[in-house]
Amino acid sequence: MTTIENEILRVQISPKGAELQSITRKDNHLEYLWSGDPAFWGKKSPVLFPIVGGLKNNQYRFNGKTYELGRHGFARDKTFELTEHTPHSATFVLTDDDDTLSHYPFPFSLSIRYTITDATLAVRYTVQNTGDAAMYFSAGAHPAFKMPLAEGTAFSDYALHFNAPENAGIWPLSPDGQILPEPEAFFSNSEVLPISKKLFYKDALVFKHLASNAIAIRSESTPHGLEVRFPGFPYMGIWSAKDADFVCIEPWCGIADHTDASGELTEKEGIINLAPEGIFQREWSAIFF
Repeated sequence: MTTIENEILRVQISPKGAELQSITRKDNHLEYLWSGDPAFWGKKSPVLFPIVGGLKNNQYRFNGKTYELGRHGFARDKTFELTEHTPHSATFVLTDDDDTLSHYPFPFSLSIRYTITDATLAVRYTVQNTGDAAMYFSAGAHPAFKMPLAEGTAFSDYALHFNAPENAGIWPLSPDGQILPEPEAFFSNSEVLPISKKLFYKDALVFKHLASNAIAIRSESTPHGLEVRFPGFPYMGIWSAKDADFVCIEPWCGIADHTDASGELTEKEGIINLAPEGIFQREWSAIFF
């Protein structure tokens, strides 16, 4: 386990999946990250790579060959190498191996850098194409935040606060986790979404191209909460397991297959085409209060 900390925050990260394990403030002693209770969902903040969401039939085709790849890809289950560690930052790196190449025929380097500054945690993804042909991938975040956050409050005391008025619809999911063809009306020039456990009984709320680039979790019952900032991420998932005490705010560069997807990787919605030796970077951050 790797720990980074400053006078305000203490953050722990596991080498498995380079996954966040704990985010606490030292002054209020609050834990902001979900516990990972396997009775509901055993993850805490998996890294999504080289796909986001599920593939149709868990398969895709590339250069005439069919490959199998599970939901959200393999990075979350691989052991990363810790390549840099200071009191306030840590960098973890995953590269291709025989196992990844059997599911995903691209040489790559995936770097996850965690940095804390005051009460903010920044998470930067750097993907490098180390091969000699174009590389196709998606990447995303899946942090689960503890709800209710403060003692004496209830799950339903909290709401999601968007930093711009929203009129986006949600893209419903099939039972197999694929995106259905048409969105459903959801927002109507709204900036606040009250949360309840039944809100997630039909799976995740999936959005495309929100007007907002930040979402906060706040409650009138406590001054404590958090805000996730995600500039440059075109897709967003908001999810909780049924009746679980967490909410995920998931910035994505990529999205699950549609129910009518062709299965060709190069045609997949949201797929990123990275040239040989090319580098892709995105960063999301969260401030905890």
